[in-house]
Amino acid sequence: MDRTNGHIIEAKGLQKTFSVKKSAFGGHASLRAVDGVDFAVAPNHVFSLVGESGCGKSTVARLLLRLTEPSGGQVIHKGKNVYDLKGEDLKAFRRSVQIVFQDPFASLNPRRTVYETLSEPMKIHGIASGRKELTGRVDELLKTVGLVDVMDRYPHEFSGGQRQRICIARALAVGPEVIVADEPLSALDVSIQAQILNLLIELKESTGLAFVFISHDLRVVRDLS
Repeated sequence: MDRTNGHIIEAKGLQKTFSVKKSAFGGHASLRAVDGVDFAVAPNHVFSLVGESGCGKSTVARLLLRLTEPSGGQVIHKGKNVYDLKGEDLKAFRRSVQIVFQDPFASLNPRRTVYETLSEPMKIHGIASGRKELTGRVDELLKTVGLVDVMDRYPHEFSGGQRQRICIARALAVGPEVIVADEPLSALDVSIQAQILNLLIELKESTGLAFVFISHDLRVVRDLS
C-alpha cells in the first residue's frame, strides 16, 4: 500500500479555533480547541489521545475524519492532504479511515435494521452486491463482533454494549486500515466496558488494524496499547 514514511495517517500542526459568543449583549471571543497537534499512526499500532473532558480530543477526531474544517495544519493520508481530496480519492480515504463514536445509540439510525446498517457502506464502496452476498458478509461481520441472529432487529432492541458492537461491525464493513475510536467505552456500563475493550484488542491482534484511541482513562489506554 502507498504510505508515506510507513504511516497510514498523520496530523501535522492541527489547529481548530471556534468563535463563541461572549454574552447576551453581543461580542465574540475565540476558543482554541486544538493547537498545534502532531502525530502519526503506523499499521497495527495504537496511538492514544488522553485528556480530560473538554480538552479537544473529540475535535481532533473530527479533524482526522474531515468532519470539520481545520483552522490550520494538515491531515496527511498516503501522502495527500485529506482536505484537498475529491472524488475517488476522497471515497478511498473514507473507506480507509473509519470511526466508532462515544454514544452507540445516537450513532445508529433507529429506523434501520442491523442488516441495512451494515450492508449500506458495503454497497456504497462496491464491496458486495446482491442480497445473498451482502447477507453473508453481514453475518460474518456480526460473528466477528460476537453477535448472531440479529440482522433483522432494530437498535432499540439491543443493550448499549450490543449497540456498540454493531457500530464496530459497521466500521469494519469496508475493510479500513485505521479506526478512530472516540471514547468508545465511556457511555457503557462498567460491567460491559471490559468486554468491548477485549473485543478491540482481539481485532487489533487478528486484523492488523491501527487505532487512534481517544479516552480520559489511562488504565483503558494501557490495556489496549
